[in-house]
Amino acid sequence: MTTRPTVKRWLCSAVALAGACASLAASAWEPSKPIEFVVPAGTGGGADQMARFIQGVVAKNNLAKQPIVVVNKSGGAGAEGFLDVKNDKGNPHKIVITLSNLFTTPLATGVPFNWRDLTPVQMLALDQFVLWVNEEAPYKTAKAYFDAIKAGTPNQFKMGGTGSKQEDQIITVMMEKAAGKKMTYVPFKGGGDVAVQLVGKHIDSTVNNPIEAESHWRAGKLRALCVFDKDKLPYTDKVTATQSWADLPPCASAGIPVEYLMLRGIFMPPGVTPDQTKYYLDLFAKVRALPEWKEFMNKGAFRQTALSGQAFFDWLGQNEQMHRVLMKEAGFLAQ
Repeated sequence: MTTRPTVKRWLCSAVALAGACASLAASAWEPSKPIEFVVPAGTGGGADQMARFIQGVVAKNNLAKQPIVVVNKSGGAGAEGFLDVKNDKGNPHKIVITLSNLFTTPLATGVPFNWRDLTPVQMLALDQFVLWVNEEAPYKTAKAYFDAIKAGTPNQFKMGGTGSKQEDQIITVMMEKAAGKKMTYVPFKGGGDVAVQLVGKHIDSTVNNPIEAESHWRAGKLRALCVFDKDKLPYTDKVTATQSWADLPPCASAGIPVEYLMLRGIFMPPGVTPDQTKYYLDLFAKVRALPEWKEFMNKGAFRQTALSGQAFFDWLGQNEQMHRVLMKEAGFLAQ
């Protein structure tokens, strides 16, 4: 009988602790208004497609109590979007999806922005680049096209790409150096426009991300020649009647010694709290666990590398330096 008060007190303490824990959990930060999802690039490109995909699956699966609103701010090679997020200090209702213009835009333009001005949240994946030609072009392999560039006259071949002094033009310059022959680089606003220009035969080739040209490849309008990665892609589902992403050789095996991967990452404005950052980490963990995410990764042939915390911070520092070297060699650094 003497144990009952002790048991009772223990139970009361346990209940009180549980109540405190429940109260603590209930107080974890959540958005109280719509989330603005900034895309520092045009519509139809890889970053835009990923942002709108995330917007859709979050709504469909009720992963957030507030809606996500995608806003494209592509001015100044993405500087418009980055400066908008940088200047919205402490706003946890705004996130931005980044591509490599996170590095290239400030290096090329001297705009007062650096990735350290933002709050890194997570690397969602790394995006590939593929060498594309029109399906009716005579070049059946990457080697055949590369040999034609080498044998041609300077500026004979037109390479279309997104923006100037950004990823697509960096890859083009690397190809030019390997071929010993200049190409004519033609910039467009976004990856969607670039793919349409190649379908229309207004340019000779592109280095579009897989997801930017996948539908045209599937429709028999474009031909994929090689991937700018050291390894073959792991995706074996057929995209065309005869080819999967896994069938594309690394470009280096065709004599094009170029490798380049692009960030698909999430950042927040400066001055947000760890609790607010954790909300988005948890949200994207839920997104990445969805079967729809796996399908999206397959469709876009992404390298599924996810980083956060110190590992992501370290990766960003290393890749900023890599881009500084690449852009210096290409003559793209702001003077």
